Amino acid sequence: MADFGISAGQFVAVIWDKSSPVEALKDLVDKLQALTGDEGRVSVENINQLLQSAHKESSFDIVLSGIIPGSTTLHSAEILAEMARILRPGGCLFLKEPVETAVVNNSKVKTASKLCSALTLSGLVEVKELQRESLSPEEIQSVREHLGYHSDSLLSVQITGKKPNFEVGSSSQLKLSIAKKSSGKPAVDPAAAKLWTLSANDMEDESVDLIDSDELLDAEDLKKPDPASLRAPSCGEGKKRKACKNCTCGLAEELEKEKSRDQISSQPKSACGNCYLGDAFRCASCPYLGMPAFKPGEKVLLSDSNLHDA
Repeated sequence: MADFGISAGQFVAVIWDKSSPVEALKDLVDKLQALTGDEGRVSVENINQLLQSAHKESSFDIVLSGIIPGSTTLHSAEILAEMARILRPGGCLFLKEPVETAVVNNSKVKTASKLCSALTLSGLVEVKELQRESLSPEEIQSVREHLGYHSDSLLSVQITGKKPNFEVGSSSQLKLSIAKKSSGKPAVDPAAAKLWTLSANDMEDESVDLIDSDELLDAEDLKKPDPASLRAPSCGEGKKRKACKNCTCGLAEELEKEKSRDQISSQPKSACGNCYLGDAFRCASCPYLGMPAFKPGEKVLLSDSNLHDA
């Protein structure tokens, strides 16, 4: 049996399951207690009770799982995370597990690469495979009985991982050397400033040729454009003319004027010509009945109910 680097005074946790032979478990514990001595401690925990155990975080220097000869233990992500939690910073985990050599969909048995990835995701570093060997006839029988799994492509691998030298959730302030930005304006090249500077004396200098902006315009530029030519190609097209959003071609104003003219033309015409004088001069069927007098030609808005009653 390998000593797994265990020395006197260390705290070791041994994880077992129902596939672990009892006599082999007792023999392993006796050998570990001899290595740790009186100052150390060896704790034995069933894998199904590990999550409910009262172990405090950072309690063990070494965690051994599935190492018992004849064991065929499978480790879930929750179990791996719990093992990482109870390990002290810098502590090591050693586990042994049957793995598939071929990729099998929806298989309860992982491949060696997936097992290493699971250890890394649990928070361990320096994860590596130590040993790979074929399953013994007893272990093959244990896989079938305790795991209910049948496969001819199984191997047993031993993997180790180390907990980082800090606790999960710990923080440290980073010292960043960031140069302070200068608050002043950038320096201006005197030669460039002189090149782009035009003084009042330069305007009177005959050697300086100034272009008259009006000379850049020809006769066509001075003509007033036709409003219809300023409209977009699709502006006002279709059965119903409609101005574009944020119209700038004048169609919106034109449609607004047409709407106003339609409202004026839709006003009812007086048959007697006395409607504007008031109710005393209005007919019994006058649509303006009940409204105050108004000036001739003044725009009066009638509600739909007034027109209907009339």
